[in-house]
Amino acid sequence: MAVVKPFICIRPNEGEVEKIAALPYDVYNRKEAKEVVFKNPKSFLAIDRPETGLADDIDMYAPEVYQRANTILQKWIEDGSFIRDNEKSYYIYELTMNGRVQNGIVACVSVDDYLNGVIKKHENTRVKKEEDRICHVDGCSAQTGPIFLAYRAQDIISKLVTKIKGEMPIYDFVSEDGIRHRVFKVAHEDDCELIESTFTTINQIYIADGHHRAASAVKVGLKRREKYENYTGVEEFNYFLSVLFPDEELMIMDYNRVVKDLNGLSELEFLDRVSNIFDVIEVSGQVRPQKKTEFAMYLSSKWYVCSVKDKDIPDDPVECLDVSLLQNLLLGPVLGINDPTTDKRIDFVGGIRGLDELERRCATDCKVAFAMYPTSIDELFNVADANLLMPPKSTWFEPKLRSGLFIHEFEW
Repeated sequence: MAVVKPFICIRPNEGEVEKIAALPYDVYNRKEAKEVVFKNPKSFLAIDRPETGLADDIDMYAPEVYQRANTILQKWIEDGSFIRDNEKSYYIYELTMNGRVQNGIVACVSVDDYLNGVIKKHENTRVKKEEDRICHVDGCSAQTGPIFLAYRAQDIISKLVTKIKGEMPIYDFVSEDGIRHRVFKVAHEDDCELIESTFTTINQIYIADGHHRAASAVKVGLKRREKYENYTGVEEFNYFLSVLFPDEELMIMDYNRVVKDLNGLSELEFLDRVSNIFDVIEVSGQVRPQKKTEFAMYLSSKWYVCSVKDKDIPDDPVECLDVSLLQNLLLGPVLGINDPTTDKRIDFVGGIRGLDELERRCATDCKVAFAMYPTSIDELFNVADANLLMPPKSTWFEPKLRSGLFIHEFEW
């Protein structure tokens, strides 16, 4: 059973919400984040990436950086930029992108559910990124960025969400990227009880995005359990901030690949090798893969559709993923990219950037690009249910949740 609890939320004053709401901290590099905060000092990136207010030569992982995050957070609470609700509540977070709507339950989930496998993972985490968020959460005594979770849709929750959305939202704004954000507070005790009790009938929930934030929140919780003399299990550090979405409303976009060289092969030699591995058809103009086990390749200003042969598709939840097939059949054996997490010859391009970005990269710093067919939410669930891990850069979720709309503060 999943423990999904209401919480006392710190959230933006309605008049400040459009300025404060920000894309996740890891969408930006340091230079980009600093430019955002320079243009908009109220952006939540000032807290999520506190090095943006310090000199460029200061180590972004230095203790004073995390101290600055807490200082700004407390200042914004004191000056009314943030308000603290008086009672524990759930919230409905609705995002609308290109007419498509997804509705999440904003809540806190259990550290123990992460440890016992009710909350399922599909990615490894990197130590440096974990350490950064551990210091940030610990320094602020708060989780400032929600974890993006998914669950198999429940009719009873869908009906309740529809009912609550008939009320007035506490926030309603359109961000710079055209995404509409609406937030509704679940104010009635009966509705809160229904959400909590319904999730106790669900045995699995899945991390869609935010593996590093989740792992860091859990480690901070465990760290504080050791320090807390009268630990009972109900303290706020035993839970972490999340938004839970039904699977049927989610969209995963393609996560594409660009490679900087052909591993010593001429273009003709490379194309010949590709044609021996896949069924290859040259097409006129840009093309996207239309089904699983098919991808598009851009080489020397031409587009090709490449299809994996049936004999090369294994019966394994990880190895049958399109990103695995490309890696195992082509990127590794032909291009010599055996570890895409460390090889500097490969780069990854989120599908939100479109095919034009792949063409641009091939005109500047790369030789070949691969447009992937998106991984499905069912494939993600299958991998997680098998307690396996996806290859890196397998999923790109859109739209991105905004940070700064909801803050979960520890009470201890």
